[in-house]
Amino acid sequence: MDAFYASVELLRYPELRGLPVVIGGRSIHQPELLADGSRRFARMQDYVGRGVITTSTYEARALGVFSGMGVMKAAKLAPDAILLPVDFDAYRHYSRLFKAAVAAVAPEIEDRGIDEIYVDLTDLPDDTLTLAQRIKQAVKDATGLSCSIGVSPNKLLSKICSDLEKPDGLTLLDESDIPLRIWPLPVRKINGIGPKAGEKLAALGIATIGQLAAAEPALLQDHFGRSYAEWLNQASHGIDERPVVTHSEPKSISRETTFERDLHARRDRAILSEIFTELCAGVAEDLRRKGYLGRTIGIKLRFEDFRTVTRDLTLPESTADPVVIRRAAGECLRRVPLEQRLRLLGVRASALSSGSAPQAVVESPQGELPLTAPGR
Repeated sequence: MDAFYASVELLRYPELRGLPVVIGGRSIHQPELLADGSRRFARMQDYVGRGVITTSTYEARALGVFSGMGVMKAAKLAPDAILLPVDFDAYRHYSRLFKAAVAAVAPEIEDRGIDEIYVDLTDLPDDTLTLAQRIKQAVKDATGLSCSIGVSPNKLLSKICSDLEKPDGLTLLDESDIPLRIWPLPVRKINGIGPKAGEKLAALGIATIGQLAAAEPALLQDHFGRSYAEWLNQASHGIDERPVVTHSEPKSISRETTFERDLHARRDRAILSEIFTELCAGVAEDLRRKGYLGRTIGIKLRFEDFRTVTRDLTLPESTADPVVIRRAAGECLRRVPLEQRLRLLGVRASALSSGSAPQAVVESPQGELPLTAPGR
């Protein structure tokens, strides 16, 4: 999907089309409805606090603003850009719509997250171009949003191709096109070559996929080890034998949030308790919606010094009840001394099993936030 979160927001606020728009931060910068029916939107230059950009429109990307960038840093690059809060409920809704639209045309789908899928067209009767065009139109009709499609012999090449003509792109590629269309691209275009590997390759004078394909296997093995070096060589030649996996069981379901400012366990107790309860309720909602129960409940804490701590508790029975999850997560929290300020809090359910979750909750998941380790 093209700039997925931002595109969903533009459906809601069409007056922002063509403008640099950034999605990130918390709900403190909701648009304000004015008396004349128009809206006042927050600007990047008005933002104060910590936050990370989730996504941005292509107009904002042209100004150097990309996902994963700190909001304050991005504000220096695009101070007049519109800033909107994330709305994951809306994004999940449109994610379900676009995937259902694709499945009606080509049902062999591997889900790769909220805005991306792999589709196997091998056994379908229509020609590839026709199928791809039908998929694009089905997504547009179902959601009002555009997507970009890369069609190739395998998943690695299709992933690369899906980015070549964004937005609203359609790229068809076969193995004979690799030297002309793939080899001139930067090595980071290969999904699986991260920043550190990219830096090591650059130090070896390898900047493009073509240069990687021409590199001596022994050189790569010396610097990356045998297994990763072999994968680098195969990926640079467009070789990928992975099948489209139409069904896989998740190992865990989690929600977490990074705070706008570091929060103190005692002085910010009310805020932390509310966020903690919301996270537990969100995990329970995700479990029920996906048809799972979780038996192990865990928490994740990141402190002001970036130290990260996790704790888990295995329950006697699997659950998707927010009250039970809140209680178990609270027990985990009691095992951590909360003497430093917190910058992140997360809740996770693992040891998942399929099953029907309770349809109603008879008691509130609200509760006090445990503040100290045992004995304090």
